[in-house]
Amino acid sequence: MALDFVGMDPDSPDAKCPAVFVDPETGDFYLQGKTVTDPKILAEIAKHSPLGADEAVVRQPARMAGVLAEAAAGTYEPGRLGHGEVDLLDLLRGARRSAVHLEMRETYDTSVAGFQDFLAGGPGDYDMSSWTKLVAEGVARGVRFRRARVVSEPVTDYIRWEHMLTTHNIEAGEEVRWLPRRQAFDLLLPGADFWIIDGRLVAFNFSAGDGADTGEEEFSSDPDLVARCVATFEHVWERATPHADYAVR
Repeated sequence: MALDFVGMDPDSPDAKCPAVFVDPETGDFYLQGKTVTDPKILAEIAKHSPLGADEAVVRQPARMAGVLAEAAAGTYEPGRLGHGEVDLLDLLRGARRSAVHLEMRETYDTSVAGFQDFLAGGPGDYDMSSWTKLVAEGVARGVRFRRARVVSEPVTDYIRWEHMLTTHNIEAGEEVRWLPRRQAFDLLLPGADFWIIDGRLVAFNFSAGDGADTGEEEFSSDPDLVARCVATFEHVWERATPHADYAVR
């Protein structure tokens, strides 16, 4: 089954939606957008059209009127392409106000050459230029980058190496704090690391048991979930120690 992409909301780059699609064979419309859960709105709609068990109400912002009109009139150009799958780095590059990251693992990808060099007694150099460039550009346009790390003490060799490299994060304009796990015992932390972008979108990222990045991510702009993650991060941030004052042990 092939669908024609008609258009999407250019003012929602972080969520890559709403969007409108058309089945060229049947003319049916497919709308991507926020699922309406407000009971007052659903009750108002039910006065005129009862909602079936297999139905959902999807909200489209007023600025999508032109795209909807194109779909209805069939005046869109076939072959249009959207942005594709959400990419975390693209979302970070598009951040407007803030980007915060919570890290909770004791080790990540240990196959990195810089870490192996560090274990062997070398300087453990690692090229972070692509990341520091992204941060520096974001900071220059007014984005505040914050990273909080929850770690067990004594720390692992990986965390010791990571702590050494954090100077590059700081120089790029990122704020970094550390919280010993013993001081976080009463906080309700999620089961995976996450990013929160502009306080509107949370992106969970998953690692394998050995710390390697699986490439799997879960994105959500659900207001309740985002609010819980924001609260979690701020609780950790409030207790954590700024990088300049934290000595690994």
